[in-house]
Amino acid sequence: MRAYDEYVAWNTDPAYGGRRNPARSRDQPSLHLTKHHGLGNDFLVVLDERNGRAVDVDGELARRLCDRHRGIGADGLLHGSVPVDAGTTPDIDIVMHLFNADGGPAEMSGNGIRCFAQAVAMARGVNEGALRVSTDAGIRVLDLLPGRGRNELLVTVDMGAAKLGPSLPKSVGAEAGGPSATADLGNPHLVVLLDGGELPRGDELARRGSALEANFTEGINVEFVRVLDRDHAELTVWERGSGVTAACGTGACATAWVLNGWDKLDSRATISMPGGDADVLVATDDRVTLIGPTEHIADIEVS
Repeated sequence: MRAYDEYVAWNTDPAYGGRRNPARSRDQPSLHLTKHHGLGNDFLVVLDERNGRAVDVDGELARRLCDRHRGIGADGLLHGSVPVDAGTTPDIDIVMHLFNADGGPAEMSGNGIRCFAQAVAMARGVNEGALRVSTDAGIRVLDLLPGRGRNELLVTVDMGAAKLGPSLPKSVGAEAGGPSATADLGNPHLVVLLDGGELPRGDELARRGSALEANFTEGINVEFVRVLDRDHAELTVWERGSGVTAACGTGACATAWVLNGWDKLDSRATISMPGGDADVLVATDDRVTLIGPTEHIADIEVS
């Protein structure tokens, strides 16, 4: 038993390096999560209402759970809690906080909030309706409908008004490889329009995306895009805090807004990403609507 006791101590005692179970220490209750994806962009969701208590969620927990080798694996972790002043904020159904896979906080994710909405709907026993979510980027209003598959919902998100993002450093122009602009959808984006050839993918995408992000002190999401038609564009994305991902909802919105402003895309367009397609509507007042699916992957209990 001595070897076992030493193993337990090594995994729980800070004197042995403080290494613990990727999720919780032994004196804490088990944690219930759900896993979802929106066009291959996958998220873990922790809801206080599913756990019957206020769950302590922070960047360290997010980093451990999202680790694809030592944790469960995901592009991000979403935490849902009851509004602090629930009695005085009847227009808010739930509060959402988002952590990237590296444990850093993020203001908004278009795919993430759709996954979050499905988790809330499942917890409340519904598969359609409206949801008002308070986020670090403001209140977002969502409409949910049943999707094509048994575990799928189709979610429409009012993403609010897009606006110009961070100032564009001069160094970006030489590195980008095409016309570029920044946008703010509650989080920052750099949109790079490539006129010909294939979009960067894999290692090339990681190299070019990370190099461009390094020009921004607060970090930025980078979208490489090419226009296929007036109502169709495709992109690949490097996400701040997550790296190369299969899709980015806010990135699709930023791309549609920038290209609509350049008169390259119509006000309604399909944005194709490696993980699938999303539809984006850009209104004359710069409000952007995102429409796309979300799919429940699994229920997970972490002890």
